[in-house]
Amino acid sequence: MHAISLARFSILHARGAAANHVQRRVRLAAQVERLREECAQLREEIRIKDARMGYILPQRRPHYGPLERMAILELRAARGWSMKQTADTFLITPETVTSWSARLGEEDSKTLLQLPEPVNRFPDFVRYLVQRLRTLCPTMGKVRIADTLCRAGLHLGATTIGRILQEEKLPGPGFDDESIGPVVTAKHPNHVWHVDLTVVPTSSGFWTSWSPFSLPQQWPFCWWVAVVLDHYSRCILGVGVFKSCPTSSAVQSLLDRTIRKSRCKPKHLICDKGKQFWCGSFKEWSRRKRIRPRFGTVGKRGSIAVVERFIGSLKSECMDLILVPYREREFCSELAMYVDWYNEHRPHSVLSAQTPAEVYGGKEPASSGPRIEPRARWPVDAPCASPQAPVVREPETVVRLRVSYHAGRKHLPIVALKRAA
Repeated sequence: MHAISLARFSILHARGAAANHVQRRVRLAAQVERLREECAQLREEIRIKDARMGYILPQRRPHYGPLERMAILELRAARGWSMKQTADTFLITPETVTSWSARLGEEDSKTLLQLPEPVNRFPDFVRYLVQRLRTLCPTMGKVRIADTLCRAGLHLGATTIGRILQEEKLPGPGFDDESIGPVVTAKHPNHVWHVDLTVVPTSSGFWTSWSPFSLPQQWPFCWWVAVVLDHYSRCILGVGVFKSCPTSSAVQSLLDRTIRKSRCKPKHLICDKGKQFWCGSFKEWSRRKRIRPRFGTVGKRGSIAVVERFIGSLKSECMDLILVPYREREFCSELAMYVDWYNEHRPHSVLSAQTPAEVYGGKEPASSGPRIEPRARWPVDAPCASPQAPVVREPETVVRLRVSYHAGRKHLPIVALKRAA
């Protein structure tokens, strides 16, 4: 363990220097080496999981569902595998793969890709659309899926989507109900801002096996990210990237740039009691700007919940899904693309399926547009899932799901529904 951690410690330093080398060939070589290491580690993870599944008899192993079976056959066609190679890879028998392939052209009730019965009298394509959206965007929960489809014109309840996905309810944030002190309520954009810091590990992380069990929290092991967020609209107004823990002056400079960019300053600024904020310099800066700082309670969950919720989304929806770059320019680019997508395309349940940019800029929300009604016998004037919207198209409309990606990033989906011909 110590030898592996020591070797990784040395490789990280060398790789960080190569990532910023003046020669493009050296930078590309460092990137190729990092990708090779990532592929080798993923193969080892798969080998360990397959070894555990190999102890179970084939008859007692979990069965693949219809969509997974079709995905296996598609992967077999793309990789050019034989029946035996496919069976060995997915721990099944060659006879099973042969049976799946023989059923591709069937059209009876036992076909390979038969969809389950419709839920709440919705047609089959709605169920397939929801399942396909979850497959393409696995980070979306049922509320996010409901809000996203609502903005595209299809109003479904979160409980309906939960039944379609056939999944157990995920636990919520679970903040304590105890009092966290005086509460500041935002009445309009730029009334209340949040600011907080977080650490984003690079692609190799910053853990090691010897005491003190972690490497210094600085580049090339991690990036420090500062976030400025508007409470009323949940819009991200400013983001700063630092190689080491920033000082109070650096955070103040970020806030000054955000104020100039927004052409407005908040009345209240909520932050924690970190050394950058709980100091005389920051309090003096607040007095000069005529901003009233509000500090979260130490050790109390939910005291700065709004900005912490964004940081959690940033890590789960972006940083955990990519190889975090070592170069500052590339990391800032990835961060900027996520912030643009978050503000412009990601709906929020607390904003009634609106995006932060719509609320911050006072734009007409996409969820208020005409909705699509796929149910043939549903009354046109009957209420739909929230938010309410009128129907202008003919009932029993068949639509198709179109998912594009912001800046070509697969983890930043943009969902639209198009009427089928």
